[in-house]
Amino acid sequence: MTKDERWIALLNRQPLDRIPVYGFAMGFSTVHCGSTIAEFYNKPEKAFNAVTQTTAEFGWQDLPIINYAALGAWEFGGDIKWPSGEFDQAPTVTRKPVNTEEDVDKLQVPDVKTAGIVPLTMEVAKMQAQSGAALIGAMTMGPWSLASNICGPELLCKWTIKRPELVHEIQQKVLPFSVALLHYWVDTFGTDRLLPWVGGTAAASNQLISPKQFEQFYLPYMKELYDEAHATGLKHIYCHICGEQNLNLPYFAQLDFGEPGILSFGHEVDLETATKYFPKDIIMGNIEPAFIQTATPEEVYQVTRRVIDKGKKCLGGFMLAPGCELPPRTPEENLWAMMQAVSDFGWYE
Repeated sequence: MTKDERWIALLNRQPLDRIPVYGFAMGFSTVHCGSTIAEFYNKPEKAFNAVTQTTAEFGWQDLPIINYAALGAWEFGGDIKWPSGEFDQAPTVTRKPVNTEEDVDKLQVPDVKTAGIVPLTMEVAKMQAQSGAALIGAMTMGPWSLASNICGPELLCKWTIKRPELVHEIQQKVLPFSVALLHYWVDTFGTDRLLPWVGGTAAASNQLISPKQFEQFYLPYMKELYDEAHATGLKHIYCHICGEQNLNLPYFAQLDFGEPGILSFGHEVDLETATKYFPKDIIMGNIEPAFIQTATPEEVYQVTRRVIDKGKKCLGGFMLAPGCELPPRTPEENLWAMMQAVSDFGWYE
């Protein structure tokens, strides 16, 4: 099957030839193709070509999309730094728009069409649309994650205890941006081919907030955003549930991700646990990214085999992937070992 054929079959609950693989390869793609990681984020044509070439070479399902975990800071008036050093993987925040309680009152919702990285990722999406591909990846992010980038996770977490009303206020201010961004994608491309990536949940992991805080501060605003997404006619939502989220899974299960949704998990969440909570959704994951980078090819092969064995039991469908973005300088021999395991054990009867 081709890449597009696997996407269509997976989303329509039809038989597949083998387990699809999502490389989660953004920075890796440009490094692999001889460019810099920074160019992935500010040179749309290079980003599109790098992902397209790398995906074809390795046999992956990746959609060309510029996305980054720090979304929100630049878009709401702060500053970011493009990745440049040996250990940089993505843009990082250098100046946050909100540093005090008074800054929350001053926060203004920007025009989504011109805000920060949005024009760049829109260029990539238009290239994908013009290519005739089955799906177009669309970037957006929930209010909690945007708030975390706008004021910093340390301040946001502090306010959940000392000033909870501010946490609600900042999310009420940024929710319209998430909704407007979602409508911008739909207005531009329609809903038939659009796959919105509503990710960036690491800031809501149990490493930072409690399940009670998740229920109080994260869940209500995501419900609003997802309801808005379905009201536009979108059929599928992708969500990356990043980090230690086991205690939050009962609350995630209250969200409607579509028919089906796609949920990717970090290595902290066992795939058997994931499919228990989300039996109707496609589960993606979840080899630890650092392991793929630092292990031997034989170790990667064996771990991939074990993940495949679990993934084949996922009730709503499965896509093999790293548990988060693939490290940009992952040894290629490790990725070929991963794909060899797919070739040896990933076929359906």
